[in-house]
Amino acid sequence: MGDCLTLKKSNCKNCYKCIRHCPVKSIRFSGNQAYIIGNECILCGQCFVVCPQNAKQIVDETEKVKVLLRSGAPVYISIAPSFIANYEGVGIESMREAVQKLGFKDVEETAVGATIVKNEYERMIDEDNRDVIISSCCHSVNLLIQKYFPSVLPYLADIYSPMQAHCMRIKERDRNAKTVFVGPCVAKKDEAEYYSGIVDAVLTFDELTKWFDEEHIELKTESRADENSRARFFPTTGGILKTMTKRNPEYTYMAVDGVENCIAALKDIESGKVHKCFIEMSACAGSCIGGPVMGKFHRSPVRDYMSVADFAGKKDFDVEQPDNLSLKKTFTIINKKLQPPTEEEITEILRQMGKTKPADELNCGSCGYDSCREKAVAIYQGKAEISMCLPYLKEKAESFSDTIVKNTPNGLIVLNEALEVQQINAAALKMMNLSRAKDILGDQVVRILDPKPFMDVLGSGRNLRSKRTYLAEYERYIEETIVYDKDYRLIVCIMRDITKEENARRQKEDMSHKTAEIADRVVDKQMRIVQEIASLLGETAAETKIALTKLKENIADE
Repeated sequence: MGDCLTLKKSNCKNCYKCIRHCPVKSIRFSGNQAYIIGNECILCGQCFVVCPQNAKQIVDETEKVKVLLRSGAPVYISIAPSFIANYEGVGIESMREAVQKLGFKDVEETAVGATIVKNEYERMIDEDNRDVIISSCCHSVNLLIQKYFPSVLPYLADIYSPMQAHCMRIKERDRNAKTVFVGPCVAKKDEAEYYSGIVDAVLTFDELTKWFDEEHIELKTESRADENSRARFFPTTGGILKTMTKRNPEYTYMAVDGVENCIAALKDIESGKVHKCFIEMSACAGSCIGGPVMGKFHRSPVRDYMSVADFAGKKDFDVEQPDNLSLKKTFTIINKKLQPPTEEEITEILRQMGKTKPADELNCGSCGYDSCREKAVAIYQGKAEISMCLPYLKEKAESFSDTIVKNTPNGLIVLNEALEVQQINAAALKMMNLSRAKDILGDQVVRILDPKPFMDVLGSGRNLRSKRTYLAEYERYIEETIVYDKDYRLIVCIMRDITKEENARRQKEDMSHKTAEIADRVVDKQMRIVQEIASLLGETAAETKIALTKLKENIADE
């Protein structure tokens, strides 16, 4: 299967919306990114339609078509009958005028091929005596059966789709022709690639519209009366049945649309509950007018149906029916089986998700899977991650948060804008000499703390950081941080008890003062002693000087 649908990695926001809407869960999450599993995908395009970030993109073949036009070969467009719903008021003649400006040889309606296919369905019912016949116009339905219901494959009508039947008819008429299908479907790109040589390229309506816009080509409205155009009903639910002549009274004719309904019908067929029935199956709700491109950009089911109904005639297109053997198409089983886990392996994965008993398996579907066990299987097969379980992550985050709040030595108080206590932890209760949180929850903070700092933060919008405050009532010193969360309209107060630090600081200051006083007293005393010694030394020196002088004089007299 070709990579018709790809992922824009930068756009994926890990919301799991795509896998919630994927009917076959063919999306793998790894590294917080979604990846389409090609061998499991049925190209229904639901992930493309529902992605809110436009992270899924359809492979654009516009450049490929431009190369075909430059080749010199005549290039024809086969346009899906749903075009009338996508291009309101535009008929085939207006479309022909527009595409010829782009360089195409001509445009024809795929509904011509639909008439050929319809005729072959009628022949199968009348001549082949098949028990159940499932229409094979929808490639997504074909892939669904090939990959997920291989036992039903014998009931799938083994003929070309209208797109293939029409393009084959064009090439039989013009041997040099190249064909381009234009429609609302992603899967047709894969069908054209897989059954190569019939359809050379596929464009979506969106791709064609962008091309028109680039070339400044405007589509004109026109009157569209055409009696011989009954196959234009094909893109609506029950549209194939509307074109068929139901000649075999033994058969029940019914239409099923939407992948979920198709899966339910296929299960009934698989179990042997359905017999003598022709079933028109479409993967898209509303059939082709509900196609992924139209579903993404142009979704008006009632108006679209009315546009198609007004455009369709009451008689078939005049076609030359080819030999039924030339319309034969082979469908093979596409093996997509992955190794299933054992019960023990599932149990272990569930345990890792915090689900140790059946009551823990919420089956909420937030991860995209219908049940926790289905999710566990996907984890084992490498398609999902444990972190995709939102209740598990929520519980884990809350548990982690609660652990921090409960065990932090800091006091935490949360207030609303009315300054009412919303939450208080054990450390704050201890600081406030409270025994239970419910004694203060819902009450004004003024009961336990001065409200002024909270009012200042609320009024100014400026947070308060690390302010030292003495709580006289509690005989505690605290370092207070007050933060206002505008998004959640909450005021968070973080209090660090610094009483011991403050008391130690004050004791140190007191000791320093006392030490300084003692030092001053010692210095004073020492100075006095020095002065006394100096005084005594002065007196002694004077007396010595006098005595020595007298001695000198006596010696001189002698």
